[in-house]
Formats: sequence, C-alpha cells, structure tokens
Amino acid sequence: MTSPSIFRISPVIRITLLGLYIALTIPLPFLSRLNNATPTWLLCLGIGLGLVALYGALSERVILDDRAIQVTYPNWVPSLFRKGWSLPWSEIKALKPHTTGQGGLVYYFLSQSGGAYLLPMRVAGFAKLVREVEAKTGIDTTDVRPLAQPWMYSILFGFTLLLLLVDSWTIWTSLHLT
Repeated sequence: MTSPSIFRISPVIRITLLGLYIALTIPLPFLSRLNNATPTWLLCLGIGLGLVALYGALSERVILDDRAIQVTYPNWVPSLFRKGWSLPWSEIKALKPHTTGQGGLVYYFLSQSGGAYLLPMRVAGFAKLVREVEAKTGIDTTDVRPLAQPWMYSILFGFTLLLLLVDSWTIWTSLHLT
C-alpha cells in the first residue's frame, strides 16, 4: 500500500480569494460608522464569520489512495456547509465533460450507481492528480485541463491589490472626516 497523495487548493487561488474578500469588506465598518448605519460591531462580526466560512471552503483537500478518491474538509468545517465525498476507484466508469454557464469546461466522475462527482480542478498539482486518476481508472485524461489558469488568478490578485489601495484611501478619508 502506497501513502496517499493529498492535494490542497492552490495557494495562488486561496490567497487571491481571501485577499479579494478582505478588500471588498474591510472598508464597510468604517463607512458604516461614518454614516451611522448598521452597528459597527455587528458588521465586524458578520465580516469575521464570512471570512471564517470562506477559509473553511478553501480548506478543501483531495486525497487519493489505493482504494478511492475523496474530497474532505477539516473537522472544524461543519458538514452542513461543505460535504465531502468518497468514490472507490472500482466504482468510476467514466469522466464526463460538462460546459459551465461561463463557457468553461468541468469534469464529473460518473459512478457505476449513476452518481456524478465533480473533479476538483483548483488544486495545486492538478496535472499530477489527473495522471494518478488515469493510472487508477484507466480513463484517458490527456484532454483534461484545469478550469482556470494561474495567470487568471494573478491578474485578479493584481486588481485586488489596487482595490486595497483604494480601500486604504477610503479608510483614511473616513477616519479624518469624523
């Protein structure tokens, strides 16, 4: 028995999405205080809970071993919010492409029992994951590509940094207007 392979969400994707969340929400308590809107503590609580939820969603792990492929989350992430799954290699009969609403292409594992399981595509080491899937199932994966390329998230990260600069100005202005 070989040791399992563990794949996590790519750091480029994780950092970019966490940064974007922070950039979109960090000025809200300052603007709320300036406008005497929602109580600042309530807004900060909501933003903090949202950040924890996003971090939990980005804590997904894909584990491949000799028996199965499984998607799991840390124990602190309630299963009510994120359900993992496990699929034995012997149950996989095909890998079916499906077009997304934005024109991208995702893949689903089709099981012998008729279930469909989304192939995780935003993991670091995706090419290795696909090679291991091919080795374990015998399904040809030469045409399988990640949904989003790293350069897309790099561009989004650049815009996130620009947004953080605007946030800094917004926060500075709101502090000096009171």
